[in-house]
Amino acid sequence: MTRHALRHRLRDGGPWQALLPAVYLTVTGTPSRAQVDMAALLYAGPDSMLTGMSALVYHRVRVELPEMVQVLVPAARQRRDVGPVRLLRTARMPDSVARLEYLRFAPAARAVGDAVRGMSGLRGVRDIVASAVQRGRCTLSELIDELNAGPRRESALFRVALAEVVDGSRSVAEAELRKLIEQSGLEMPLFNAALYDGDTHIATPDAWYPEYGIAIEVDSKEWHLTPEDHKRTLQRGNRMQTYLINVLRFTPDEIRRVPGRVVSEIKTAIERAKGRPPLSLRTIPAPRT
Repeated sequence: MTRHALRHRLRDGGPWQALLPAVYLTVTGTPSRAQVDMAALLYAGPDSMLTGMSALVYHRVRVELPEMVQVLVPAARQRRDVGPVRLLRTARMPDSVARLEYLRFAPAARAVGDAVRGMSGLRGVRDIVASAVQRGRCTLSELIDELNAGPRRESALFRVALAEVVDGSRSVAEAELRKLIEQSGLEMPLFNAALYDGDTHIATPDAWYPEYGIAIEVDSKEWHLTPEDHKRTLQRGNRMQTYLINVLRFTPDEIRRVPGRVVSEIKTAIERAKGRPPLSLRTIPAPRT
């Protein structure tokens, strides 16, 4: 195509539009997000792939649609950031690439790492890490490998969030419950410990006070991916109550908005349980990975 023909199609009111340098959309109107992402890959060149929030959207991890398009490119690639495109040059290009039609994006663990490095809020980092693991997009082991392989700069919150998960707290709300109990001065429970009656597994509550027979559950459908998951949670709570376990249920909203009431209810339950004989149940603490 000659330059004249190209200029004719890109004229005001013409049928084409320029999205990025040397990248054109052959229709009018506002481009879709997928079209913008594809334009970013064409601009970035061969072997490039979406990463960070831009990739997590296609992995269906719970994140907000980013304004900028973050793209991984080989370290030697001669391109500059332009428009909404932010290029991340790296000597550590992933060995594999995920695909959706013509779009290329980094594996989930790498996308998580690139998304959370540099974030300023621990809660947001926790949310992304928890969502990726809970939705089965990557494993905790893969995230740990990504943390260790990637740059240490700006990875402090990523390290903290993974440490919380490794230590047994598997969701944002559970991590916030842990922090609340730590700050309140209450005795610390065991998190995600398995409870047994002999060899019969009863449940693995979010938090457990073995000496008082008190279990704490963060009760929210937000953390259950299917109705069947929520049903199993309710059945677990009922099963614990049949063993005379005092089950305290709190929603994530209560933990965030009325922390004083949550602490008060836990404290009252502990005070009432003092002096009672302990339940004859076997407790197995959550393993450390």
